[in-house]
Amino acid sequence: MKTIDFHAHPVSPAFRQAMEDLAIDVMADDGFPLPKWTIEDHLSFMDAAGIDFTILSAPTPHIYNGDPIKARAAARKINDEIVDIIKEYPDRFGMTGCLPLPDVEGSIEETEYVLDSLHAYGVKVPTNAYGVYLGDPSFDPLMEVLNEKHALVIIHPCRAKERPENVITGKIAAIYEYPADTTRAVINMIANRIMTRFPHICWIVPHCGSFLPYMLQRFTGVSGILANMGMMETVDAYEEFSHLYFDIAGDPEPVGLNMLRMVADESHIVFGSDYPHSPAPVILNKKKHFDQNSEYDSIREKIYYNNAKELLERNRK
Repeated sequence: MKTIDFHAHPVSPAFRQAMEDLAIDVMADDGFPLPKWTIEDHLSFMDAAGIDFTILSAPTPHIYNGDPIKARAAARKINDEIVDIIKEYPDRFGMTGCLPLPDVEGSIEETEYVLDSLHAYGVKVPTNAYGVYLGDPSFDPLMEVLNEKHALVIIHPCRAKERPENVITGKIAAIYEYPADTTRAVINMIANRIMTRFPHICWIVPHCGSFLPYMLQRFTGVSGILANMGMMETVDAYEEFSHLYFDIAGDPEPVGLNMLRMVADESHIVFGSDYPHSPAPVILNKKKHFDQNSEYDSIREKIYYNNAKELLERNRK
């Protein structure tokens, strides 16, 4: 069964250098060290996992420290290094570009570069960039460009700029802050009608939608009350949500994927490995269990390949 991976990160020399040049402390930001990565190891993992093609997107932390000039330079170096991988292995890898958000002008320039010159499928964006969240009106000029170009946009969580540090959820981002910030960003996008205002962007939300299967119903109920009180405009949350795609990176079984299927169309679910931040043996074990679970026999091929193929073909039209 052919498989396309939408959630994998090249922890390349240019990215490591960017962390140093930008004085970003990876452990302080994520609570998790950058994993070892080489293209040879990645190809070996893909062969072992039966993954035919991978869309690469830059890892976290996000490349911004308050200096837009340095962030622009870092994004360009990272994108140029990733495209060299694509050129060497065009049948195994595609890419989404790294942007220097919240610098909108620089991000538009880099978007046009990666889409028009590097022929990327799209871009990767953080849930928040230096505290500015997806859905913020300041990002609208970038959304217009992405919409015009029918871009694929992969969302990846970051830690919130402000968070409690005296609890475990504030220390290791992967435990809580990642799914919380993903949910926070997408709810902000829904409230600001990003998906219906910019309908040609193909959004991919990670980790089975994080907390969205629960929050979609809650946001609909509470926002309806607030709209009736004149405290916010009415928004059709389910219509906004229906435009999103979701990867199953992380822990889709036994709960995550089933929760997502309760609210998302099965044609909008794709595979994600989260390599190398999830170690290869862990991913291989999860994938083996998923392959052997008869509960997913009817949708496995859709998730692994059919939905991805349609999404990428839509992007290239």
